[in-house]
Amino acid sequence: MYDNLYDEKMTYDIMLDLLFTQQENVQKNGPNRKYMNEDVFAVIAGLNAKNAYQVATVSSVFKIPQFNFGAYESTLRGTTDVPFLYRMSPRETLQPIGITQLLLHFRWTWVGLIVSNDDDGESFGHILTSLLLQYGICVAHQYKVGESKYVWDETYHNYMSKLYTELFLSEINVVIVSGDYNSMSGLQNLMGRNWEINPGKVWIITARWDFKQHIGLFVTPPETYKGAFSFSVHKKPVPGFHEFLGSFMSDKPVIRFFMDFWSTAFVCYFYEDSFSRCSQSKMCTGKEKLEYLSEYTFDMDMTGETYGIYNAVYAVAHALHAIHESRPRRDRIEQLNIPSWQLNSILKNIHFNNGAGHEVLIEYGEVSAGYDIINWIIFHNFSAIKPKFASISPNHEFTLTGIDVVWNDRHKQIPPSSRCVESCHHGQQRMVQEGKPSCCYGCNPCPEDMFSNETDAVHCLKCPEDQYPNRNKTKCIQKVLSFLAYHEPLGIVLVVLAIFFAALTVLVIHIFLKSWTTPIVKANNRNLTCVLLASILLCYLSSLLFIGKPGKLGCLLRQTAFGIIFSVVVSCVLAKTIMVVLAFLATKPGNSMRKWLGQKVVTSIVLFCSLIQVGICIVWLLTSPPIPNADMHSQAGHIILECNEGSITMFYCVLGYLGFLAMISFTVAFLARKLPDTFNEAKFITFSMLVFCSVWISFIPGYLSTKGKYIVAVEVFAILASNTGLLLCIFLPKCYIIVLRPDLNTRKVLIEKKSY
Repeated sequence: MYDNLYDEKMTYDIMLDLLFTQQENVQKNGPNRKYMNEDVFAVIAGLNAKNAYQVATVSSVFKIPQFNFGAYESTLRGTTDVPFLYRMSPRETLQPIGITQLLLHFRWTWVGLIVSNDDDGESFGHILTSLLLQYGICVAHQYKVGESKYVWDETYHNYMSKLYTELFLSEINVVIVSGDYNSMSGLQNLMGRNWEINPGKVWIITARWDFKQHIGLFVTPPETYKGAFSFSVHKKPVPGFHEFLGSFMSDKPVIRFFMDFWSTAFVCYFYEDSFSRCSQSKMCTGKEKLEYLSEYTFDMDMTGETYGIYNAVYAVAHALHAIHESRPRRDRIEQLNIPSWQLNSILKNIHFNNGAGHEVLIEYGEVSAGYDIINWIIFHNFSAIKPKFASISPNHEFTLTGIDVVWNDRHKQIPPSSRCVESCHHGQQRMVQEGKPSCCYGCNPCPEDMFSNETDAVHCLKCPEDQYPNRNKTKCIQKVLSFLAYHEPLGIVLVVLAIFFAALTVLVIHIFLKSWTTPIVKANNRNLTCVLLASILLCYLSSLLFIGKPGKLGCLLRQTAFGIIFSVVVSCVLAKTIMVVLAFLATKPGNSMRKWLGQKVVTSIVLFCSLIQVGICIVWLLTSPPIPNADMHSQAGHIILECNEGSITMFYCVLGYLGFLAMISFTVAFLARKLPDTFNEAKFITFSMLVFCSVWISFIPGYLSTKGKYIVAVEVFAILASNTGLLLCIFLPKCYIIVLRPDLNTRKVLIEKKSY
């Protein structure tokens, strides 16, 4: 079709002229196969969906294959009345995917969209906006522009003025355009009239619009589209194509087809063209060099549409060859006379290599191909460089080539930004603001235990359990292992205290053993005293089990060893108190208490009271024993290595039983504090139990309110403090007399009831 003037009816008429040799019969009698041109194997058409449909209306009646090379005919997909339409351009969904990936790469989230006011523009806009919303990209303004015949209409002019004000004079720096030459003429005129005040915009142009044609006609200055991104069907260089362009004008029929273009481009005239002869000074020879023309006047490289036509011709040739090869060998010498409808069964699914060595695959009537994304570098002399910035493959794989992008000189910022709001920094998350588009969000700091390490994070992320966010909430830091270690200052202090008092206890034992036969040692039940001192020594040493990294065996022994040993200590104190009372009662005449003063009673009290605690600990270990535990959450930035008590009820049963024994011992000692001094330890036991009970009553709120390793420190301190209270209050007065006042350590003094 030489020129259909963008008119569908003319397309229909020209198609009939192609298929029927005698047009008068077509008009009078309708289509008749008797007059049909059966040399037409296939039709290649379609820069416009309407024109493609008009061609298909005629060709499909006769099952003639129609190849469409436009990159946008979504409205023709799946239509049942054009079953023999073959698309030589990639699927229309590829360009929206490529545009989305391009926007995501440059972090552009606030864009404008201009589409043609037709079914193709409607379909493209719907697909693109739906996809952009999935990735958090907003179309701030969307416009539909009509065909060039509306350019001088006042309503159209007002609409385009509104478009210019709202879009090109706004802060939106990225404009996506999808339309054909005809529909974008008004936009080009608008840009041409205002080019001196146009701010820099990033143009993203689909393969539908060959925008350089307008620049070639000097409608729009080249500076307008410098740095633009355009989509082009992926292709390979065709060998011999440039040589062909240098010689094709030697063919007479071709000269008539290109005559108008040639005379305009080279400012000359042909002999047959009387109009050009009047206005031009020299005659065209047909040997002028096309490579001397600017990029916008004539592109020496094969365009995406041309490559689709090239592949369509190869597809028909391969289909004819396949039919020829399928014939018996004896029939191959005959002239190839094939009805065009027979090609359809092969063209639906065909696989071949074209003349450029490029593998071409057509499946179910669609070519499998991708797009290249070109970054346009345009110069003032209308020359251009078109490096490939990225590509989108048929399987939606977006690949960057790694070239440096050239931007428009009018951009205020390089690379330009196109956002509704400033980006949320690391350590922040986006917050949707009521009544505003999703791209116009606010920024909130991440919550206490979360972080974000990317710009414009939709949600903050939780750190792994063994990590915590840094102060700015931008990354996770490894948590520090926390436990009461031997080498840290607090651990060293507690260890030194425990060893010191353990040594002091050994010293007391040594003093008592050395003075074993003295009256004061004898008067205080030597065996019970030794058991008590040994138990106090073991209590000091058991506190060392609480220091250091918790292990399985250590956790099992910590509380149980402490509970049992301390119960022996308190049981011994209780036995001593009871024995003081019994000794006083036995001195009264006629009292039968003397028989209870034997060693069996003391042993029974100590064993009975201690075995109850042993039983509680055995039940604890069998039901829910203490185990090592890593507490990730109680203290920020730390992993607290501790012993999980297992059953907290059993833990408090152990402590409660110790408290019960202490209260009984305290009560008995308090009631016996005024007995005669000779036999009386009650006042010292009373004071020691007062210290003991005060320490452990204070321990409970301290234990519940403390976190981490300091819980262990509180417990160790309670053990040392209560143990030391017993040691000093009960044995310090005796050691004082034994060591410093041996004159008081006599039987005579005791009998005479002198106070020590």
